[in-house]
Amino acid sequence: MCSILGLFDIPAGQRGLRGIALEASRRQRHRGPDWSGIYVNDRAIIVHERLAIVDIDSGAQPLISPDGQQALGVNGEIYNHRELRSECSDYEFRTGSDCEVILALYRQHGSEFLHRLNGIFAFVLFDEQTGHYLVARDPIGVMPLYYGRDEQGMLWVASEMKAIEPRCAQVRAFPPGHLLDSSNGEIRRWYQPSWRAFERATDPADTGRLRLALEDAVHRQMMCDVPYGVLLSGGLDSSLIAAIAQRFADRRIESDDQEAAWWPRLHSFAIGLEESPDLAAARVAAEAIGTLHHEFHYTIQEGLDALDDVIAHIETFDVTTVRASTPMFLLARRIKAMGIKMVLSGEGADEIFGGYLYFHKAPNARAFHDETVRKLDQLHLYDCLRANKSMAAWGVEARVPFLDLEFLDVAMAMDPSAKMAGPSRPEKALLRESGTGLVPDEILWRQKEQFSDGVGYGWIDTLKAHADREVSDRELLEAEQRFPFNPPATKEQYLYRRIFERHFPSPAAAATVPSGPSIACSTPEALAWDEGFSQVADPSGRAIRGVHQSSY
Repeated sequence: MCSILGLFDIPAGQRGLRGIALEASRRQRHRGPDWSGIYVNDRAIIVHERLAIVDIDSGAQPLISPDGQQALGVNGEIYNHRELRSECSDYEFRTGSDCEVILALYRQHGSEFLHRLNGIFAFVLFDEQTGHYLVARDPIGVMPLYYGRDEQGMLWVASEMKAIEPRCAQVRAFPPGHLLDSSNGEIRRWYQPSWRAFERATDPADTGRLRLALEDAVHRQMMCDVPYGVLLSGGLDSSLIAAIAQRFADRRIESDDQEAAWWPRLHSFAIGLEESPDLAAARVAAEAIGTLHHEFHYTIQEGLDALDDVIAHIETFDVTTVRASTPMFLLARRIKAMGIKMVLSGEGADEIFGGYLYFHKAPNARAFHDETVRKLDQLHLYDCLRANKSMAAWGVEARVPFLDLEFLDVAMAMDPSAKMAGPSRPEKALLRESGTGLVPDEILWRQKEQFSDGVGYGWIDTLKAHADREVSDRELLEAEQRFPFNPPATKEQYLYRRIFERHFPSPAAAATVPSGPSIACSTPEALAWDEGFSQVADPSGRAIRGVHQSSY
């Protein structure tokens, strides 16, 4: 986890931008507290704040090509960098950084190399020789990236909106799986897997193949030169990731498992209110898996006290995201205090396998598959944003094996009818079946709990009560006048919007936050699956009546 800031299309003769760029980059330095670097050219500036995870000694950025002609700033990890390095024998690598392979590939293929990367990344690359620059983001948008132009027409690019929002009249989230090549000035999609089409998702539902693909993904993403751990909520997804990681923890991944691991004991982390369902389940999972488990508690008041900081860091007022980000933000601080710099997390499984409880209402396999694709398209606005920015607030990197590109190609190409839930078949049954023997059955077949529910049902209930005290009936009635764009419909929404506005007052900032249906973050298409959905404003999983065992 790092941060990048790029400044391009600089007018001729412009002076004083180095200090301005450094000041803007400082606003996101929490993402990379280990070192700062800057590249300055008459036509481009790249600033990098580093969180050292791989190649601690020589991997500082911006990375410069051997002849000094190209400069690169990356926020991310390239998991297949060693395979790609072997194909670039004519390039003189200067570091052990996994990200330097991007420079080598660019020199070989120009901008046509992104499909070869398996990783999570956002990067800016400037070519002094041609004067061109590239801006790109990973396929799912695990790593955040924003862009905008200032009054002089300069392009600003940054890992977090807060770095550039004060300078740009318009700020947008850079779309996942897209590339901006200044040679033509267009932002174009480079990631277009065949499984997006329902007609191409025809592979047999092979649980053995699915499990092997997940094991390979976890193994790849354990690439690390610093102490790491796993997030273990006690749910299916995090428990599977933790169980697989434990199997590889005693060997060093970067040596092809030939050397003993530098930190062989796998640590797991969970947080919740006292007596939360997640904490109880996490204890069971950790004991069975054999991790060194750390259970942290927070009080409701501590959560309320953190709301302002949470919204400032995650840069959204989406209700579900704020609810779930708060305990994750508090957990990240405890993890950082223990000297851990990277954690594996379980985001993405619900989108791939239809794990949200409203998927029980899917009318057919096509609707189910199309909704999983739409959910993956939106993931950068919700769970990826939450996991990344909540952890990055304290300089911790979150990796997500379920969103590994090779695993996605296997899982999303499988027949969606085999993923569907039914009266006697729970959500994510295919994934559960693939994990047989990895975790106890009580974890393997536990009902889906959204993270904001699982930390303790009292958390959401108190947030609603707190918002009711903080926001008057009159304020909510006049919400549309105060917030013409995407006006809040509940007091809880209003409270988060008000906090967000204090940190990010421009209309452009509010426009980066998604609007639309709230029920479990479903899409308009999914709302048509059940007439009752249109009556529900609360995005908690417990709002799905007839499915969640504690629905209200």
